[in-house]
Amino acid sequence: MKQENINNINHIMKKNNYCVIMAGGVGSRFWPFSRNDKPKQFLDFFGTGRSLLQMTIDRFRPIVPIENILIVTNVMYRDQVLEQIPDLQTNQVLCEPARRNTAPCIAYAMARIKAMAQGKANIVVAASDHLILQEEKFREVITTCFDFIEKNDALVTLGMKPTRPETGYGYIQFSGEGLEVKDEGVEVMQKVKAFTEKPSLEVAKKFIESGDFLWNSGIFIWSLSSIEAALQEHMPELAQKFLSGAEVMGTEQEEAFIQEMFPTCPSISIDYGLMEKAQNVYVMPSDFGWSDLGTWGSLYDMSQKDEAQNVTLHCDASYYDSHGNIVTLPKGHLAVIQGLKDYIVSEANGVLLICKREDEQQIRQFYADAEMNFDGKYN
Repeated sequence: MKQENINNINHIMKKNNYCVIMAGGVGSRFWPFSRNDKPKQFLDFFGTGRSLLQMTIDRFRPIVPIENILIVTNVMYRDQVLEQIPDLQTNQVLCEPARRNTAPCIAYAMARIKAMAQGKANIVVAASDHLILQEEKFREVITTCFDFIEKNDALVTLGMKPTRPETGYGYIQFSGEGLEVKDEGVEVMQKVKAFTEKPSLEVAKKFIESGDFLWNSGIFIWSLSSIEAALQEHMPELAQKFLSGAEVMGTEQEEAFIQEMFPTCPSISIDYGLMEKAQNVYVMPSDFGWSDLGTWGSLYDMSQKDEAQNVTLHCDASYYDSHGNIVTLPKGHLAVIQGLKDYIVSEANGVLLICKREDEQQIRQFYADAEMNFDGKYN
């Protein structure tokens, strides 16, 4: 980022701005490139020298003090997080002893922030595996949302303006009851009407035609007081679990408390458990070059292509009568591809995957089969 841009945005960094980054996934849909011991958030997808996690941290540095950034991950990844983000303190990495989806993950982070914050806190929650092309515009949207939630009891999510009938994302329908959130009236915060799961292609096309649906980014902005109240109202049992350990949050006793209590939490998403039920949920329609790098298809869409629409990552490749493929091999390797159309070719750590792009949803099954048939040797 240019120095003048950093200077322009520094005035909006506040000591009560907090960021929670969810980084606990295994990334099995990117197998074999993503593995159990080094999942996708720790990988450099584009050869830039920065992993997805590092890029995510860099994105928030200008608007959130580094000491107010928390990363929630599986306990097995704590050392990798600290290795990749060396200016984080050990206690800024919150370790889940079991995978329990996003609601317990977020509830844990909120409990820690309550122990850290002296009073009010503005909080943004994001995943570690998103790609954002227009980062300055992204930060402007986040700070606009911070201003909004400081003045309103609201739970805000970012909705991406759709560019195609995507079946790999959830959707948010807005009601048209908009609230202006800037004096010039440029941005309008919309009241959420409904959340929908990943649709079929036919339904996705109808969503696009209607004009009142946005892609669900899974990025949330709220105040500590608003999310606390919402958890207590809509997920009281989960809220009570963390309230019972309020006195040990931020102390040496926290880890033992989490080790014992966290596995008893239900496995439930924050969307299903809270956002779909609350009445004070708003969406900010946004457009800053966002992609959820959750699939090979999304990686293909965001990557540079040759004249035959082939994507080559990390390696060298020669293509003959081949079109629409994505190929990733270790650095220094050459792929020679003949007669393939719309395939994924990926080799990493002793595993070679060749799969039709349209069948990539089967990769999770391939991953599970390999784990069962080869005792986890290739996972």
